[in-house]
Amino acid sequence: MQIHVVQRGESLWSISRRYGVALNQIAAANQLPDPNRLVPGLALVIPTPSPGPKPTIDVNAFTFQFSPAGAQEVRRHGRHLTYMSPFAYRIRSDGTLETIDDTALIQAAVATRVVPMMAITNFTSRELGTDRAHAVLSSTAVQDRLLNNIVAMMRNKGYRGLNIDFENVLPADRQAYNAFLQRAVNRLHAENYFVSTSLAPKTSGAQRGLLYEAHDYPAHGRIADFVVLMTYEWGYRLGPPRAISPVNLIRGVLDYAVSVIPRNKILMGFQIYARDWRIPHRPGMQAETISNQEAVRRAVQHGAVIQYDWTAQSPYFRYWDARGQGHEVWFEDARSAQAKFNLVKSYQLRGVSYWVLGYPFPQNWLLLEDNFTVRKR
Repeated sequence: MQIHVVQRGESLWSISRRYGVALNQIAAANQLPDPNRLVPGLALVIPTPSPGPKPTIDVNAFTFQFSPAGAQEVRRHGRHLTYMSPFAYRIRSDGTLETIDDTALIQAAVATRVVPMMAITNFTSRELGTDRAHAVLSSTAVQDRLLNNIVAMMRNKGYRGLNIDFENVLPADRQAYNAFLQRAVNRLHAENYFVSTSLAPKTSGAQRGLLYEAHDYPAHGRIADFVVLMTYEWGYRLGPPRAISPVNLIRGVLDYAVSVIPRNKILMGFQIYARDWRIPHRPGMQAETISNQEAVRRAVQHGAVIQYDWTAQSPYFRYWDARGQGHEVWFEDARSAQAKFNLVKSYQLRGVSYWVLGYPFPQNWLLLEDNFTVRKR
């Protein structure tokens, strides 16, 4: 596989001639919105064979799309996945669970030899969940009830493992969280289930903040079977426009993570969506979350020139809509995806974890297949 960045004046025909690859193959590989309209800076995947052995990795994907379309998305990408995790069962303060309609997703996973992994969490987009986590972590009786409910749900639904994603946990609950993880692993291993955790993107053990302090990297690395590093959301929907998962900042997280967690236990988070911010940005303004395909469509529609931030390894562009409103879009393309895959290789990680299915990004799946063999368990 090769990557070509469109230059001013180039056409799909001239690019096809340059690489000796049929025009329709290039258009299909990149699912171009209009093959006759290319914008400068657009990165194209050129489907050519890549020789040499490929490392084998685990690949997880979270999804919160519970409709039939969500199940179809799992079937479509099942060959690229080791695990699939519907997000999520939310814990209650009494140790019970808020349920989700995940049956079709699990069936789609099993049909494509993907391991269904149950996810539990304490938060929503509207509630931090700090109190819920504290209620569970401060009572072993509540924990026992929660673990009983988890095991019953896993047996009933056919899950084979668990992902624990407790966020915004009080710093004072750090040791209680570690103790709960150990109790969860002891219980679930006895039932032949695996346990993973999701971790905020820390660059040191001393990092302050509600999102970080209770996430004890060395403890999670010792206790859990593997961890998911949430290496995304620097470009937050309520913050100013910037790269969502800049490679330079991911590298800082990985440098710390591999110093305290075995490399073969680390899945690097990879976001596969884009964001469109109105500019100039003001507090309270919220970015629109879109697919990378939609980002390219908007660039073509508005004749934008796509720029590339080489430090963040992320593409972006600006445009003005019909009302004269300025926009800044940060997204992922073939170059940024390859940069992230290079990190997985150079740090010799277990693999990647996608957040989240449902946002089309065909270049990613082609490059994943080109770079790695996906482990099936």
